[in-house]
Amino acid sequence: MLSRALSVPLVLGFSVFLPLLVLVQPGAGQRDSALWMQLALTMYAGTRLSAMILTSRRKLLAGSFWLFVYMAMGVAPFAQSVLGRTPTPVVGARTDLTEAVSLVLIGCVAFDIGSLLARQRPGRERNDRLRPALVHRRRLYLLTLVAFVGSALLVVKLGGPAVFFTSRQEIISSVEEAGLAQADSQAGQAIVRGFGTVPALIAWLVYTRWLVTSRRARRSVVIIAVWLALAALNLVVNNPISNPRFWFLTVLFSLLFTVFPVSAALYRIALSLGVVVALIVFPIADRFRYDDANYRPIQTTSPLEPLALKDYDQVGMFANTITYVQSGRGHTYGRQLAGSVLFAVPRSVWPGKPMDTGVAVGQWMGATNTNLSSPVWAELWIDFGPVGMTAGFVALGYAAARVDRRYARRAVRRAPPGSLIALTVPLVAGYSFILLRGPLLQASGRVAIAACCIALITTFRQDRATGLR
Repeated sequence: MLSRALSVPLVLGFSVFLPLLVLVQPGAGQRDSALWMQLALTMYAGTRLSAMILTSRRKLLAGSFWLFVYMAMGVAPFAQSVLGRTPTPVVGARTDLTEAVSLVLIGCVAFDIGSLLARQRPGRERNDRLRPALVHRRRLYLLTLVAFVGSALLVVKLGGPAVFFTSRQEIISSVEEAGLAQADSQAGQAIVRGFGTVPALIAWLVYTRWLVTSRRARRSVVIIAVWLALAALNLVVNNPISNPRFWFLTVLFSLLFTVFPVSAALYRIALSLGVVVALIVFPIADRFRYDDANYRPIQTTSPLEPLALKDYDQVGMFANTITYVQSGRGHTYGRQLAGSVLFAVPRSVWPGKPMDTGVAVGQWMGATNTNLSSPVWAELWIDFGPVGMTAGFVALGYAAARVDRRYARRAVRRAPPGSLIALTVPLVAGYSFILLRGPLLQASGRVAIAACCIALITTFRQDRATGLR
């Protein structure tokens, strides 16, 4: 009944009314093919996001994908086109921007095709007889120890816990002073901070889920004490002051759906409010990026101007990547992806190791700040061209649909308390905002660390799981 009541206003609001509201705003933008393609992309993404909110199944991966596309690749760049302002200059011809928007739309359609291919025919839905992956109790204790040690080393290395409550600028300065970052890449800094933040988050999520699902755990003083200690640890290393907003969004998203994995109402509210947060809260939530001396409050005359200031440069950077390739650099044919996969290989061993795609394009542009985004569309396109990019999104859509279906079957009230899928899927869904934004090389460190942590605590034996009642 809720779906029926919300369906018409929700679809019309996201796919028609909000885009038209942006379109009628005064601005100096050109009314050309790039703008109309951007309008089509926004309306398509709005329709698909509405479908994710109204679906009977909780599709965390697909829902997070369409939320990102709607805001970062749809509404925000559409507002920039109307206003004639971009957070990062588009250095190429206007046709490169039109091509970038068209390729984003093609990638979205390919994602939907992959989702359709993942559907099984009626009557052939096979029973999942594989034993569910559970959390190993004793290895969880080891992960908890690793979390405390890794976070403690990070805190000591950066000068104490007080620096984590100042600003991100101060954190970056502390990382550079400690010699933990390289001037031409953000990957090293991401790895260092990943060891201090990711194990702490995963251990906290496991203990949170343990307490939610196990009455015996809620009666244990030791488990409650460890949970409180991990909560305090995450308050230091994973707070919104010292961390990028996309990472804190990962923390918040994964925590909510770890506590409430079966709540359809929370799923719908999270996706619906995500639009409001992205439009209003996210642009002004940059207060802690700089210290008091360097902070400049946002002063705007239009409600759309915050969307054109700092954050949503993904479409513009995709257009710059196209210009970068067409200027004679050419496609890299998997070299950028290899650099992301082999991120841990030092440059002393691999002198020709590629830089972050955003950094490489930013240096070519002559940008002062090269910490620029490189959405997954640009990452796939620079490596494999339009055909490879399309195939990549078909594969992403297929994988997301399969994982979402398994999550919907297993993350239920009768699931084992130590079920690992109820922890990993919300974490992946939250971190997908960072992966979709890019660059992949910068995001690879935390992905690898999280994979190692999850592999450490995984077991398929019920008698060794944390879910013992």
